Amino acid sequence: MVLTERDYRLIASIQDGLPLVSRPYAELARQLDMGEEEVIGRIAEMQAAGIIKRLGVVVRHRELGYNANAMVVWDVPDERLDEAGSLLGAQRCVTLCYHRPRRLPDWPYNLFCMIHGVSRKSVLAAIERLIDELDLDGIAHQVLFSGRRFKQRGGHYRHSRSFGEP
Repeated sequence: MVLTERDYRLIASIQDGLPLVSRPYAELARQLDMGEEEVIGRIAEMQAAGIIKRLGVVVRHRELGYNANAMVVWDVPDERLDEAGSLLGAQRCVTLCYHRPRRLPDWPYNLFCMIHGVSRKSVLAAIERLIDELDLDGIAHQVLFSGRRFKQRGGHYRHSRSFGEP
């Protein structure tokens, strides 16, 4: 796929987030002198070509009152990994779930999930519920609560000047 100047401007316009309006692609189209369907189509084409690798939401959970945040790491038997990951990832309280290779002998964990809650007590209760309801009893895990928050932002590909902005 060959990128056009319009593509570069479109990429630059979405790197810091979509406009917070009811029709963000229409607003981008207006700003870029494009059609809404063209904006949606070009983003889809760039995703399909691997130029845009991720397009998603960065939730600033603390501003929403979720101050207790824990990464739960699990040592799931390999034969149960896909099942456990799918089950955990489908839970309302789990905001992120992914597989990573173990780093033996020091790190036996291969499944990670993030749980946000209003208190540590509510997060721990959610984890206990998950263990009971998803038949995870007996699977070694650790609960790692966040001590501080790092800057949250979406992916940036290059400095905005590379995308035709002054």
